[in-house]
Amino acid sequence: MNSALGRTQWHALSWQETERKLATNVLVGLTEEGVEKRRRQSGENKLPEEKLPSQAVVFLRQFKNPLILILLGAVIITLFLREYTNTLVITAALLLNALISHVQEYRAQKALSKLRGVLQFKARVIRAGHEKEIFQKELVPGDILFLTPGNTIAADARVIESVGLQVNEAVLTGEWIASPKTPQPVPAGASLADRNCMVYMGTVAEEGNGKAIVVEIGLRTELGHIASSLREITEEKTPYQRKLAAFSWVISGMVAVAAALLFLQGIFTNQNPADMFLIAVAVAVAAVPEGLPLAITVVLALGMQKILRKKGLVRRLTAAETLGSATVIATDKTLTLTEGRMEVGEIFSIRGDHQSVLVIAALANEAFVENPEAMFEKRVVVGRPTERALLEAAMEAGLLKDQLEKQYPLVLRIPFTHQEKYVGSLHKKDGRLFMYVSGAPDALLEISAGTKKEKDELDAKIRELAGKGLRVIGFALKEFKASELGREAIKAAKEEIRNLTFAGLIGLKDPIRKGVEGAIASAKQAGIRTIIVTGDHLLTAQAVAREINIPATDDNCIEGKELERLSDEQLQKRLDDLFVYARVEPSHKLRIVEAWQARGEVIAMTGDGVNDSPALKKADIGIALGSGTDIAKEVADLVLLGDDFKIIPAAIREGRGIVDNIRKVITYLLSGSFTEVILIGSSLALGLPLPITALQILWINVIGDGPPALALAFEKTDENVMQRKPEKKRSSLLTLEMRVIIFIIGIVTDILLLLLFVWFWKYQVVSLEHVRTLVFIGLGINSLFFVFSCKNLRKNIWQYNVLDNRFLTLSVFIGIALFVLPVYVPFTQNILGLAPLRIFDWMLLAGLGVANIALIELAKWGFIKKTRA
Repeated sequence: MNSALGRTQWHALSWQETERKLATNVLVGLTEEGVEKRRRQSGENKLPEEKLPSQAVVFLRQFKNPLILILLGAVIITLFLREYTNTLVITAALLLNALISHVQEYRAQKALSKLRGVLQFKARVIRAGHEKEIFQKELVPGDILFLTPGNTIAADARVIESVGLQVNEAVLTGEWIASPKTPQPVPAGASLADRNCMVYMGTVAEEGNGKAIVVEIGLRTELGHIASSLREITEEKTPYQRKLAAFSWVISGMVAVAAALLFLQGIFTNQNPADMFLIAVAVAVAAVPEGLPLAITVVLALGMQKILRKKGLVRRLTAAETLGSATVIATDKTLTLTEGRMEVGEIFSIRGDHQSVLVIAALANEAFVENPEAMFEKRVVVGRPTERALLEAAMEAGLLKDQLEKQYPLVLRIPFTHQEKYVGSLHKKDGRLFMYVSGAPDALLEISAGTKKEKDELDAKIRELAGKGLRVIGFALKEFKASELGREAIKAAKEEIRNLTFAGLIGLKDPIRKGVEGAIASAKQAGIRTIIVTGDHLLTAQAVAREINIPATDDNCIEGKELERLSDEQLQKRLDDLFVYARVEPSHKLRIVEAWQARGEVIAMTGDGVNDSPALKKADIGIALGSGTDIAKEVADLVLLGDDFKIIPAAIREGRGIVDNIRKVITYLLSGSFTEVILIGSSLALGLPLPITALQILWINVIGDGPPALALAFEKTDENVMQRKPEKKRSSLLTLEMRVIIFIIGIVTDILLLLLFVWFWKYQVVSLEHVRTLVFIGLGINSLFFVFSCKNLRKNIWQYNVLDNRFLTLSVFIGIALFVLPVYVPFTQNILGLAPLRIFDWMLLAGLGVANIALIELAKWGFIKKTRA
């Protein structure tokens, strides 16, 4: 049954026909040999990777920035004026600028592209009769795929079993209401949105669970057909990047006006028009901070790589900036604060029969053994930490899940939801139906039979176990009267889950992760508050909080039910005292985020489930666990690849380092933006000759600015960065200290250089070339010396190692060589109009460089003293 395009209309086939057509078996899946054969035929299950622009495209893109366009115009005009030497030098400057920018931009984009490929999603399948987890790219047609809430559908597949399964297909249909799925086929002409027996790659399972036969993978999927064959990576711009790009264009406009005024000033003072034109062009080129946007991208890319080395994957550039401003961390308990390596600490059975409780623990469980045929110690249990621990405890008692399910065949499983807080598993036993249930003990108590006294005694036991810091799980069962539940099986089963027979409790030990207490203390020192937001029992959460030195008295703690009763005003009054939120649901997480944001705080929220996604999206920094659901990872800004709380303060530390390095680059590049304008404008106003030529200005711009600015991107994060308080949410990127250094100190330095020029020209018997050489070296050396003061804007230069950035040190030494050599090489002397300098001249220039640094360090010292006061 094929369409006009030759594609099988799987939705019109029954699942049995699909099974036969694909030569698979819904009970045991494919064999490993069959998988390999199909992979050779079908290839990997992936869409074409986003394609980086070619090096040629990146190079040509450099000709869009204002500096290159100005130089290009100068090349054309000097060629027209037959100033061939100037044409060659300007062309060389143009190509060198474009080449440096091209290399750095291409490397930055390549680094960001690699970061995008770090996160790989998995799929759960049946192969050779066993459940196992594989990477999604390893799926082949005929694989039997499990569908669970919160996970992205990995391929196009024909539904064979649905237990309340609902799938959000907005990525394909634009419809945000989840579509219910059933195994029944639909007519051949049904639209994609009406194919309720199909699930498609890229869509998300929201509720229920099910199974499906993979029918199409990769490019042959519906998503593959609508995706373009080659997709270019669209570069994401952060708020800082957008502001700085706009700022660069504003400066460019100001510089263009200044350059035009200089040109007119030169004409009115009888300067050579051709010389003044080149001067105006060179001044414009020197003043435009063309390297700023690129340098910021490099800083962000390097910062994200540092965070990745700490096992944190930043999924959005904006998060790299925001991380440094975090003031509140809202963390879950399990996995982030604890190891997630749970062990059974205590079993309580109402009948005194531990085995009956462990049977329920094994059956009412969504975890599974990937290789049940292996030796016990080599078996791989896949699932959430709690369910893995319960299944392993049952296995240690000799209760194997696969054997139990053969003895008591599975009819249906009700997946865990935050609303019901339990897992239900319905089985046939001796011709009857039994529902086994595991979940939050207080939730099970509410739907269990028993007198008030019996329930009070059970509640006391729950509190006793929770008070020991154990995670408590309850177990119950019920015999169903009906032997069949009909088509609305899950609905009927849920209606029957009441008046359960409570069977017992299991308390699970979960050790605190090493280093967590120190990480929380480090965050506190940095002005960051850590709060626990967990679905666990209040007493369990309190025990963990006390162990890691988080306040956990009754006044510091609140349960979800109590939180619901508080108005927004009441919550705001209690917010400062609350450190532990227990028995919370996803809606509570969202409210906690909004409460802190209403205070202007920057909150980082962790989550791992499908229902956590609204809170993760709302938080300033959404943090997903690497072991969490696909949808949580998709909406998160930061993914903890190691599920470890210690990654969060480490990422915040690097986030602060990123902002520091951005500020260093801005200070360095903007400090000399108007130096040449001031020097040349003042000289013309005083009736003096031009203190510097156009070609000398271009040389300074290419050698003195670009490489050191990019090298600042490699600065290490300050070791004391976590001893500072967080910055306010909307604090200016350009601090008062930066403004003083850029504008006031910069202008004072320019005046000193102007006085040096006037003094030599008026009172020293030297040539104009000699004086211009002094100004040329003075501008270049000052710029290179100044970069060492920019290494740390919060410490004086004697308080840190100025040579610990090898890229910066190398760029400065090469820069010095490229300023000194042209003074003594005849070829460059002639082209640039330079003259050899005397020892006295060099001493004077060195003194000027030291004076420049002294002024900057004096300004820094004043701000440091003010901050400490």
